[in-house]
Amino acid sequence: MKTKSRNNIFRKSTSPQPEKRKKGVLFIVSAPSGAGKTTLCMRIIKTVDNLKMSVSFTTRQPRFGEVNDLDYTFISKQEFQSMIKRKEFVEWAEVHGNLYGTSRKRLNNLLNAGFDVLLDIDTQGAGQIKESCREGVFIFILPPSMKILRERLENRKSNTKEDMEKRLKNALKEIKNYNRYDYVIINSDLKLSVKMLEAVIISERLRSIKIDKNHIKRILI
Repeated sequence: MKTKSRNNIFRKSTSPQPEKRKKGVLFIVSAPSGAGKTTLCMRIIKTVDNLKMSVSFTTRQPRFGEVNDLDYTFISKQEFQSMIKRKEFVEWAEVHGNLYGTSRKRLNNLLNAGFDVLLDIDTQGAGQIKESCREGVFIFILPPSMKILRERLENRKSNTKEDMEKRLKNALKEIKNYNRYDYVIINSDLKLSVKMLEAVIISERLRSIKIDKNHIKRILI
């Protein structure tokens, strides 16, 4: 007998008359620069079924290896400002001198299609989302220490000394917002952190308020 994958429970029903999927769950992930947030998000996307990343828009230059429309959608500051005027962002913020924003259309298309969505944004953007989306699940990623955070930023070799000091200074402010989040993960070991993030996502999917009532009805027939 073949053993079913533990993630099969999250896949689309294969019944003859599949029901329309419910709206997906929004997971908001924030962290100070260098805490490993983006790496963690990219790993979890490969681990958990029916989970998509919402690709943000940014005015910053691509880093080595980054792909347009996969890591970020890279646009000019003028284009970004035009999108703000057209109210195309559900949230946007200026971070380390660059603009970042989440497309309202992209986000709603994914959620309405039944996908759970992982949103990798800073604390400013998370605050804006929290005001408008009470059902969002907020997760904060912490570094083991400020010393390790500095080492991680230094190892990037893509930031100037001035930029790195700015990021470390901002990190102290961002970390103070940890208690505004539902979950906190200390990213000291990447594999363990991926498991912890996976546990948060699965536990939220299993909340009783998210159970399809039609499944309960079929059991009781």
